[in-house]
Amino acid sequence: MPARPLTPAVWLWSAPEAATALRSRDLATILRLYRRLNQLSQERLATLLDYDKTYVSMIETGRRTISDVATRRHIARVLGLPMHVLGVTDNDDADFAAMIQFGDSTIRLAEIARQAGRAVDAVNELWPLVARLEARAAEGRAERDTLILLGQGRAALGVSLGTVLPEERLSAAARWTGKALAVAERLGDSTFLAHALRMHGNELRKADHIGAAVARLGRAVATSDDQEGRGTAFALLARAAGEQGNPDLFDRAISGYRDLLDSGNARGMLFNPFTFREIQLRGLISTGRAAEAVRVMQTDQPNAVPVAPQWHIIERVTAGQVLLAARQRDGAADALRAALIASETHRLPHQIQRTIRAADDAGLAEISADGRAALQRLNDQLAPSRG
Repeated sequence: MPARPLTPAVWLWSAPEAATALRSRDLATILRLYRRLNQLSQERLATLLDYDKTYVSMIETGRRTISDVATRRHIARVLGLPMHVLGVTDNDDADFAAMIQFGDSTIRLAEIARQAGRAVDAVNELWPLVARLEARAAEGRAERDTLILLGQGRAALGVSLGTVLPEERLSAAARWTGKALAVAERLGDSTFLAHALRMHGNELRKADHIGAAVARLGRAVATSDDQEGRGTAFALLARAAGEQGNPDLFDRAISGYRDLLDSGNARGMLFNPFTFREIQLRGLISTGRAAEAVRVMQTDQPNAVPVAPQWHIIERVTAGQVLLAARQRDGAADALRAALIASETHRLPHQIQRTIRAADDAGLAEISADGRAALQRLNDQLAPSRG
């Protein structure tokens, strides 16, 4: 049986008409939504389910009603949909209570997977949990515990999607972190609000909504009350300011980042000397100070290693851009090739796209071609059943 599409239910829950399907548990509507949002023909869906195409057509047109539990369980299991969506379980049963109890652990484990360079695994862990919580919320039954978990799950899912999606689809990640921010505003939890502002601001930046990103991240700096959180907010604000081409804001944010980094021992994925150097280099290049970036790269070599594998890739692309500014084409080519290999290994399409842009700007045609080939291979792996 062919592999199913990557994170299929994520797109189901993001559709405006999904709430109606969830409330009615209408199998025909859900299958049509699933096909459209995953770009599948009836024939491809039938192959996934090991059914005849005519059988799928009959279900979708209402000529065949599926009421038995076994068939609905089969469809939910194969398509990766929560059983509840097809009416197999009850919202009030012990299964939902257990999910609430262990949901926090699911989110933490998914975050560990993402930070270890396995963002696709993180997405696949998170979306069944988030889908089930979305179903609960769609029925207007969102107790505070459910809302807390829903907000955390939305934020984690958005960040994980922002790691694995190509650039043209990064707005989906920003939508999920934006939904997390909406929950955070409603809950009135200052710690989670600061986290949601940081994550949403960063995903907005990646989706090229720079002005909105700067606004969220400026608020995150003001809201974060612990050293790591505030340092992370400064880091993300510095990156957004650099991409905005705003040297004054970049300088203020990177100085705030440096001061916090020098004043204590707190460390995190985005708050450490390795990340500081990468953000500083990229910001200097983006704000038209290539010569200073070259000087920093040549003289400032912190004794630090990346906290997560993807940061090595991010740093290699930035290093390639700085080396190109220094007219060191061979070194730049080596850095960009290393980034391409690692990006494909960790299935990070937008890092491949960033590498291709850097190579295109420098006229490194061979690396550009290798990058496009790697991107095509990655697209083929991530959507094996797309028709």
